[in-house]
Amino acid sequence: MASDKKAGKSSIRGGKSNEEIFAGFQTLRNEQRVMANKLSEMEMEMNEHKIVIDTLKNVDPSRKCYRMIGGILCERTVQEITPTLISNKEQLAKVIDALNEQLAKKGHEINEYKEKHNIRIRGQDELQQPEDDSKQAKRNAIVVNPIEV
Repeated sequence: MASDKKAGKSSIRGGKSNEEIFAGFQTLRNEQRVMANKLSEMEMEMNEHKIVIDTLKNVDPSRKCYRMIGGILCERTVQEITPTLISNKEQLAKVIDALNEQLAKKGHEINEYKEKHNIRIRGQDELQQPEDDSKQAKRNAIVVNPIEV
């Protein structure tokens, strides 16, 4: 009899239990959080490149400068380093654009997952009252805590 109840409950949501749906949602949120952290890290690195490039513009091109490459400090001239920094900055900009696109896609994927499985986040229920207030929809909803940052 207990197995009949489990089978009936899982068939309501297409073969997934509430725990499996919640775990899938948490996985998507964690992936989004990792992407956002990586994006932030890349933006900070690009800002550092901008600062260094702007600083080196006012310096004599034959002056010595040092650059950390893979944990090793290398001595070069400003003239040798500047093109490399500009190239790296351009590549970082491309990576940042790609990460922004991936982050937007992940956001859409999370929203689709929420709608598909009727997931509600606490605190947003009061802000966004659904137009369809059927008791059945509320009964089958999965309530999730908001993201703590």
